[in-house]
Amino acid sequence: MDYLDQLEAEAIYILREVAGQFEKPALLFSGGKDSITLVHLAEKAFRPGKFPFPLVHIDTGHNFPETIAFRDELIARLGEKLIVGYVQDSINAGKVVEQRGKHASRNALQTVTLLDTISQHSFDACIGGARRDEEKARAKERIFSVRDEFGQWDPKRQRPELWDIYNGRIQQGENVRVFPISNWTELDVWNYIRRENIQLPSIYFSHERNVITRNGQLMAAAEFLNIDHEDVVEYRKVRFRTVGDMTCTAAVPSEAYHIDDIIEEIRQSKISERGARMDDKVSEAAMEDRKKSGYF
Repeated sequence: MDYLDQLEAEAIYILREVAGQFEKPALLFSGGKDSITLVHLAEKAFRPGKFPFPLVHIDTGHNFPETIAFRDELIARLGEKLIVGYVQDSINAGKVVEQRGKHASRNALQTVTLLDTISQHSFDACIGGARRDEEKARAKERIFSVRDEFGQWDPKRQRPELWDIYNGRIQQGENVRVFPISNWTELDVWNYIRRENIQLPSIYFSHERNVITRNGQLMAAAEFLNIDHEDVVEYRKVRFRTVGDMTCTAAVPSEAYHIDDIIEEIRQSKISERGARMDDKVSEAAMEDRKKSGYF
């Protein structure tokens, strides 16, 4: 078997294990390449039937418009159920307080909205597109990652996963985060996207847009960034390696208009794709701290 066939077979097996072991699973969908790849894998796992889970998007309200448009087009094509949890609703309800100031972001607020959405719909498993190569905290996590009744992750209390045996037994109130493409790399994902001809939002490819430089990173010049007189807006040729909230997702200078160009660019890159995520730079353990509190 080709190595992509092996990765695909493993991911499909994990998705079917989720369908078999849990009563109310969900697939966390961000509109990024990894969650889009998961949807493609779910089609292979369950078609011609319906997905045994809805897609769930936690919407900060500060998303790239291209991502939201792509999400809606994809859902219309799939004919599957989409559940959207809005961070703005959490703000309106007084459950979270919106940050203020030049570097304000809603990214961290997503956790509360996610946990509320899980509780509201009684999801006992949430499928995500995290991969071990992205960040050291994610490298610690199992494919079936148990969260307690408060949505918290304890890296010291993880279950062994020997011989591809996944234990989905949980207590009342607990839930499991499942990562079917945990063993994939960024390059694996792009090679699979090329092989399967998977469509992606346009921001993954080189394009021209207004950007500003913040902390050495190129940020899309969106109104959410609280641009002031100190910020210099430039019209640059860029693309995004990872897609998240506009306030914490940086672009990279790029001439990669096609998938082959992107693959070659990744091969030559000396930084990880999460190197363009400002939320990972808050502290040395920023991702792990977020995951312990219930983050994706």
